[in-house]
This record gives sequence, structure tokens and C-alpha cells, in this order.
Amino acid sequence: MTVETAPETTEKRSWLPMVSLFLAQVLMSFNVAALPISLGGMVEDFGVPPTIASSTIVVYGLAVAALVMTGAKLGQRIGWVLIFRVVIALFAGSSLMMIFSPTIGWAIAGQAAAGAAAAIIVPALVALIAENYRGAQQATAIGALGSARAISGVSAFLIGGTLGTLVGWRPVFFIVLAIAVTVFALSFTLRGDRGNASIRIDLVAAGLIGAAVVLLTLGFNNLNTWGATTAAEGAPFSLFGLSPAPVFIVVGVMLGQGFFLWTRRRMKRGQVPLIDLSVVDSPRERAAVYAMFIVVALEACVNFSIPLYIQIVQGRTPFDTSLAMMPFNLTVFVTATLVVRFYKRYPPRVIGVFGFILTTAALLWLAFVVNNNWETLPTILGLFVFGVGQGALVTLVFNVLVTAAPSKLAGDVGSLRGTTQNLASAVGTAVAGALLVSLLGLSVGRAVVEHPEIPPTLVAQVNMDNVNFISNDELRAVLEQTDATPEQVDAAVAVNEETRLRTLKLGLLLLAGISALAIVPASRLPRYKPDEIPDPAPAGGAD
Repeated sequence: MTVETAPETTEKRSWLPMVSLFLAQVLMSFNVAALPISLGGMVEDFGVPPTIASSTIVVYGLAVAALVMTGAKLGQRIGWVLIFRVVIALFAGSSLMMIFSPTIGWAIAGQAAAGAAAAIIVPALVALIAENYRGAQQATAIGALGSARAISGVSAFLIGGTLGTLVGWRPVFFIVLAIAVTVFALSFTLRGDRGNASIRIDLVAAGLIGAAVVLLTLGFNNLNTWGATTAAEGAPFSLFGLSPAPVFIVVGVMLGQGFFLWTRRRMKRGQVPLIDLSVVDSPRERAAVYAMFIVVALEACVNFSIPLYIQIVQGRTPFDTSLAMMPFNLTVFVTATLVVRFYKRYPPRVIGVFGFILTTAALLWLAFVVNNNWETLPTILGLFVFGVGQGALVTLVFNVLVTAAPSKLAGDVGSLRGTTQNLASAVGTAVAGALLVSLLGLSVGRAVVEHPEIPPTLVAQVNMDNVNFISNDELRAVLEQTDATPEQVDAAVAVNEETRLRTLKLGLLLLAGISALAIVPASRLPRYKPDEIPDPAPAGGAD
């Protein structure tokens, strides 16, 4: 892709339209963060198992991942401002479904609608930033989207946790509704084109990428539940004893390859593709996508691993978890906003490599200093450094993709971002879970051997080498059903604490290795100077 020199002067525009876009990102992120907090209330309200209530989260994620590329083409066809208002109204409707849902089916349908709306909001944010801002303002606006995700997660934990404890889970979605109404009102400050009715949506490509993303997401998310190789008891079915999870992943990869082959063929014929692959034409742009996938996957791993340990093993509350993770989330928020100030002094390649060096160093540090007290200064320092690297990288790689593409392809960049982030989040969470459970099995087996006071007969009664992450209280409750002596119970609890902390340390160490490998794609990011930052097309006309 060619790089053109940016004009020397750029018109400064009002930040009021950006308030609407910032709050739209807050809207999606707050809704996602509020769902886990609401699960307990939904289970109690609707009288369903947690696995059924958690379908609200699964359905939302699948709808976004499967429809985001199609949503980008709808935006180009209808016009970004118009479709943005429509889907914000749809999101408001989904919050009403959550607030007044009489059954779990209504809640699941509400999140399916929210996911479908988000599938269009995600590329719309990028397209509308490209049409409303240029140069330094555009870089700042992109950084604001990254900071919005972080601050939404913190506020949802704090506000949602408080409301869920004192009032109930439904009032949380009154906040979602209020944000949606505010975004809709502010959307009239946005400017954008009127769309192109001649654009046709490639239904074959939409089906291929939608099915690929759904299968990959389901496959990775259920590696633990369904089994990584052989089918577990929780698997919905088996193929000659094989778990459907790896089958879904393999078929998903094949469908993804089919999508790229089909899209390239359409582009060679001069037909309009579902996504213009020229946005990842050069090695620099592909490096940005790889870096984005890795950094989002690392974030998902950390967001899964640390809360898992705090809540499940230590038995602490979600509010405690939000306080423990606050140094990380606040640092991501601040860094994502401020990193754009360094774009005038350092090229993307330097910032990218330095960002992954920071995340690697932070994960290595945490692997050696974590203990059962998350309020220690060394642990807070590790989370702080990881947050600096994470916030800088998320904003940087997104900015590289947006500035490298003409504004008419901003929707394609947005859909690529949405697909990459959703898939990376699913893969990161699943890999973290599978990794920790595998390491846990090895650690427990070794610990039992090292503690002769735990006899084999007791291990057989509780099936200890197949124990998942459980709290000390839960383990004591299990052991009460056996003939274990008080001394044996204390020994087993000690094993529980030692092995799970050791497992977390090993997991963080392996994540540090993955982060170090990510320096390779980061070293292929652009190295243009500030006055060479591409600005391929002017902002769109007024609506």
C-alpha cells in the first residue's frame, strides 16, 4: 500500500462528535463487563443453572465475531452515521429486554441483539473517526477508544458489583440504557457520507467467515469443558471418541482459509469483496494484525488467570478482584490516552518493540513475585508495568492499521479489528484455562508424592489428581465427606495453596515467553517519521 505525505496543516475539529464515539465504546465495554457480574442474579431470578445464564455472554460474543465483517459492508452501503444511529437504538432496545426480561430466553435474546448491534458499531467507530478527524486528532481519538475499554471494565466492576449487592442485577442495565440514549442524542454532531447503495454484500464470504469465527470461538472456549483431545463428559457429542472442540477448530481454520481464497478471487475479478484485503497488503500491516492478536490474547490471559486465582482459590469477592486489577486497568486507560504524544518522537516500530519488552518484563516479574497477597508493592508494580505496555500496544497497532488505509476502507479496518480482537480474546482465555489446568494436573501429582501424609486411599476418594481450581473451603467441604483426619485435611489444603500458586507462576512464565516472541512481528511495524505518517484521503463530506 502506498504511503503519502500528510499535509503540513490539518483543520482542527470539535471534540463533541468524539464524545459520542467514546461513549459508544463505553456502551459496548460496560455491557460486556456487566454480564459476568449479573450471572448470579440471573441464576437466582430465573432459576436456571449458571451454564444457561452464561449463554448471554456466549451469544453476545458470537454475534459480534460472526457479523462484524458483514456489518462493515452494511455501513458502507447505508451510510455510517445513519446506521450508527439505528444500531445504537437497537442496543437501547436490548438493554430494555434485559431490564424487563421475564425469562432467561429474553435475556439471551437481548444479548444477541446487543451483539448484532455491536457488530456494526465496531467498524462504525473506526469509519466515523476517519471521516471526522485527521492527523494528531485522529491518533488521539483512536487512543480514546482503547482507554474507553479499560475505564468501562473498572467502572462496571465497581458500579455493577455495588448495585448487584445492594439492589439487584437489573439496575445495571439502566446504566447501559442511559449511555445508549446519550450516544444517540450526540450522534447528530457526527458527519459522514450517505453511503453507496450500489455496494453488494458477498453472502458466500459472509457465510464462510461467520461460520469460521463461530466454530473457532466455540472450539477454543470449550477446550476444557469438552476436552482437548478425547470427549469429556461435558461434550455435547463425540466423533468416534474425539472431542468436538479440536474438530471445530480445524474446520474453522479450513473455512477461514476458504474465505481468504474466495475473497482474493473476487478481488482479481474486480468484484466488491466482503473486506478489502489491501488493508493487510504489506508486511507492516500484517505485522500490526499479528501484534494486535497477541496483545489482546495476552490481556485475556491475564484477565482470566489473576481473577481466577483471587476469586476461586482465595475465595475473595468480585469487588476484591476489581481492586486487585485496578492498577492494571487504570494504567491501560491512562497509557492508551497518552501514548499518542510519543508518535511525534518515535516511529511505531520503536514503540511496538518497547511495548512488548515491557509486557515481557512485567510477566517475568509477576511470575517471581506473586503470592497470596495481591496488595504488595511488587505485585502492583508488575501490573502497572504490564498495563503501560498493554495500553501503548493496543492503541499503536490500531493506529497503524487506520492511518495506512484510505478513509473509504476505514470500515474494513474496523471489521478486521473487531474480528481479530474477539477471536484473540476467545483464544487467549481458552489457552490460559487449558494451560493452567494442564499445569495444575502436573503440579498436584507431584505435590501428592511430596506429601506422604496424604495417603493414596484419600487421593482415590477425592480424585485429587483431577481436581480443578477450587477454594480451600470447597476442598475442606469435599474432604469432610471422606475418612480424612484433621492432619490430612490440613495437608491437603496446603497442597491446594502450594500447587495453585506454583501453577499461576508457571503460567505467567509461559505467557512471558509468548510476549517475548511477539517482539518479532513488532519489529516489522512501520518505521516512518512523524512527517511521513500516511493520510491517504480527506475526511468525508458532511451528512
